[in-house]
Amino acid sequence: MSGVLFKKEMKSNFLLFVIFVGVLLMYAATIIYMFDPEMADSLRQMTESMPELFAAFGMATVGENLLEFVANYLYGMIFLAFPAVHLVILGKRLVAGYVDDGSMAYLLATPKKRARIAWTQGVVMLVTCVLTVVVVAAAMAFLAEGLFPGELDMEGFLRVNVCWLGVLVFFGGICFLCSCIFNQSRHAVGCSAAVVVYAILLQMLSQVGESLEKLRYLTPLTLFDIDGLVAGTAAAWFGCVIFYAAGAACMAAGVVCFNRKNLPL
Repeated sequence: MSGVLFKKEMKSNFLLFVIFVGVLLMYAATIIYMFDPEMADSLRQMTESMPELFAAFGMATVGENLLEFVANYLYGMIFLAFPAVHLVILGKRLVAGYVDDGSMAYLLATPKKRARIAWTQGVVMLVTCVLTVVVVAAAMAFLAEGLFPGELDMEGFLRVNVCWLGVLVFFGGICFLCSCIFNQSRHAVGCSAAVVVYAILLQMLSQVGESLEKLRYLTPLTLFDIDGLVAGTAAAWFGCVIFYAAGAACMAAGVVCFNRKNLPL
C-alpha cells in the first residue's frame, strides 16, 4: 500500500469519522446511563405496549444485566444503521469519487500501480471500521465501569464487539466493491446504500412478528446473533467468521474490478 495516500485519506476523512463516532458515543452514553435494575419493570411495560415497534429495532427484551441491556438497545439497530451510513459515504469517497471528479488521473500518473492504490483505499476502509469499534467499545467499557463497577461482563462484551466489527467489515467491503465497480459517485452510493438498506430493512421486518419471521433467511444480519454472542455459542461465532470472510472477499473483488476496468480518464 501507499503510505502517503493512506495518511492523506485518513486525514481527509477524519472529520467524517469524528461526527459518526460522536453520534454512536452519544447513544452509548445515554443507554448506559439509563441502566437501572429497578426500572426494568417499567421498561418491560413500555416494550409490551408497543411490541412490534420495539422488536423491529431489536429492543424486544430489556435484559437481565448490563451487557444484555446494552446489547439489545444498541447493537440491535443503532450500531448497525449509523455506521452503515458512514461507510456508504466513505466508500464513495475512496474510489468512485476520484474517478467521478477526474482526480484519479493524477493518482494513476504516479509510479504506483492501480492495484496498490486500490489496496490502500481498501485498508483505509478496514482501519476506519477497526477504529470505530475500538473507540466506541473502549469508551463504553470505561463509562460502564465508572458508573456500575463490575456489572459489565467484559468477556461477553468483547465477543459482541468482535462480531460487530465483522458486520462493519462486511458493510465496508460491500461499499468498497460498489465504489470500485462504478465510475460515478451516485451509482456507487445507490448500489451500496441499496444493499445496506435491504439487509437492515429485512432484519427489522423479520423481528416484527411470526408472519414475517421467515424474512430473516433473506438477510445476512441474521448471522449477527447478539444473544448467542453474549452466551458464547459456537453458532454465533460461525456467523461472525462469515462476516469477516465476506467482507475480505468483497474488498479483494473490488481491487480486482478496479485493476481491470476501463476508466473514463
